[in-house]
Amino acid sequence: MKDHTYGVDEAGRGPILGPMALAVVVLDRKATTALTKLGVQDSKRFGAGAKAQEQRAALTTHIHQHAKAWACELVSVQIIDEHTFRGQLNRLEQDVALQLLRRLGASLEAAIICDGANLFRPLQRHYPKLQAVNDGESHHVAVAAASIIAKHARDTAFAEICSRYEPEFGPIAGGGYANAATRRFLGAYAQARGGLPPEARKSWGAEKLPPELTQLSLADL
Repeated sequence: MKDHTYGVDEAGRGPILGPMALAVVVLDRKATTALTKLGVQDSKRFGAGAKAQEQRAALTTHIHQHAKAWACELVSVQIIDEHTFRGQLNRLEQDVALQLLRRLGASLEAAIICDGANLFRPLQRHYPKLQAVNDGESHHVAVAAASIIAKHARDTAFAEICSRYEPEFGPIAGGGYANAATRRFLGAYAQARGGLPPEARKSWGAEKLPPELTQLSLADL
């Protein structure tokens, strides 16, 4: 497995609504070439609209077909909150990435590239040859493939949240980030239900929310 590269990336660290996803993709040289020709690149370059989601979904199918192995984990809002309140969000991502690498049987000598220099450098204690770099998607297609799988998993999970609340509150725009569209949804939900939805992170991005929603977030604990 000398020509195998493990790519590691996450999606959904920043939003205040919905889970976070981490993915690991294992590619050999043949798969790397094939996926490069198919247009696998940093998931963020596709944008955030419906067309971008369709492109990522199609590429996810290609990645599943060509990758030697892959794994993806959705991290729930509750687990994110537990770790963030303790100042351990980075540790959470490191632990999940480590679990995925072990699940895929990565050896101590495996070639691993993680997106996030400071975030994933501590994993070098477990994998001496691991590279933790910024803009990892440009360093190897395996990282770009991991970013696409993680983002597709996050897109799917967020779409389920939107479909759950759309009949009562209308479409939820903004991708779950703490922006004006998300504030409108959270405000409407709070007015109707007297609290925040279970899909809202109570520990994350509170400084970006109106004071009345921040107070509700703390009251829900």
